[in-house]
Amino acid sequence: MALDPTAFKTIVPSRYITFTIPNPLLHLHHFNASQLRVAVLDSPGPSEPVQIAAMLVPIGREADWYFSTEQGHLQLILNFPQLSRLVLIGNLPNSTNPISYNPLLCTDGVVGVADLAVVEENLMPLLIELIPRSAFCRTGDGLCEIPFLRYEDEVVRSLVLDRCVGEFVGEILIEDVELELEDKGVREFRRRLRFKRMPNLVQTQIKIQPKNLDFVNMEGVEFEIVDDGVLVHPYLTPMVAGLSVIRSFLDAKIGNGIKPKALCLGVGGGALLGFLSSQLGFQVLGIEADNVVLEVARRYFGLERGNSIRLCVGDALDMIGKFATQVESDGFRGYVLKNGELLNDFDCKFDVIMVDLDATDANMGMSAPPSAFFQKSALLAIRTLLSKDSVVIMNVIPSDKTSYKLVITEFKEVFAQLYEIDVGNEDNFVLIASASEIEHVPVHRQSKFLKKLKQVSGCFLDSIRLI
Repeated sequence: MALDPTAFKTIVPSRYITFTIPNPLLHLHHFNASQLRVAVLDSPGPSEPVQIAAMLVPIGREADWYFSTEQGHLQLILNFPQLSRLVLIGNLPNSTNPISYNPLLCTDGVVGVADLAVVEENLMPLLIELIPRSAFCRTGDGLCEIPFLRYEDEVVRSLVLDRCVGEFVGEILIEDVELELEDKGVREFRRRLRFKRMPNLVQTQIKIQPKNLDFVNMEGVEFEIVDDGVLVHPYLTPMVAGLSVIRSFLDAKIGNGIKPKALCLGVGGGALLGFLSSQLGFQVLGIEADNVVLEVARRYFGLERGNSIRLCVGDALDMIGKFATQVESDGFRGYVLKNGELLNDFDCKFDVIMVDLDATDANMGMSAPPSAFFQKSALLAIRTLLSKDSVVIMNVIPSDKTSYKLVITEFKEVFAQLYEIDVGNEDNFVLIASASEIEHVPVHRQSKFLKKLKQVSGCFLDSIRLI
């Protein structure tokens, strides 16, 4: 398309424009589409000095929501707060939906260092047209450096299993992926759940393994879920480790033949619920906003309803408010759902409440949980649902340091004690808040529950700090 010479000369926060151009890179076998797709996004927040960068979309992944949607583009630019504008350039996708990715079957391979220099040279006339005037003014000599950023993740190849649409979460992707885990020096297969509204955030992932190891293409390969008692999602193990704060209370309860009761706000693929039930002996009530997500969890991630796991659909914030009112009423015999169903197997307060909900506003970047959960009314409702020796354990992705400090302040005003685990991935923190001051009773025996808790928690047991 012919560009208006003035179209991109100013930065307009959150402006997103896509267009196609005749491919000037056809002489390079990597970029074989007749047209290139160009997507330009200006940062939603101010950045000084004005800086622009470009990124080549990885060959074969042009249709992935990471690169083909405004939401994915936004999450990419938010990873570089110094940028005013990020330009994505790649082959025009041949599909409007994510497709399976396998570079082993792609004759085009990847762009080498020598070819990259040629690519940059051929694309520079286009990029010059996309430089805002303020960037030129900063340099003074009429030149502006435009770095090419390189996208890298652990994905070796992927297989799209299904796409569906939930009434609340929108478009859903279920995929099997092979990952190169650099920290372990091994490759591993996983099943993942992603939402289009925030495509760079993996909602759930579990370990899987192929029944036949001799294959090149993942199509037609049968995979089975690996139930080895290991949580692979980065922050789930720290969340489970948070139970050690009340380990003596939980161990005594289990020792008396009573199953601890957990309320999980946010189900996703159900990895946490399944673990609490099968590995630690909890009776679990899960609340999920979207019924389609629960169906996906059952069909693809092995989550099963049963005597120890109950699932219900509804808004978590709304439901904890209603539950808090019910549990304080006279004649309480169990929580009542919106449809009138009585949960008579949950007829008391909870021993732990797990909160694993991401914010629904992609413009905030990756953040969790929704800000409404930090309001005093929500925190008071959560505390009301906790028994005396219980805790709420919450996955938190703060938008910035200032907001995180405010979160801690809100928690300390409502709860007796507050603990923190730094997950160590620069994104997630786990907060553990207790309804009352915790007396740490020494445990002289190693029960099955305590052994399992210690085994799964690993080094995170030593990472718990009292705030």
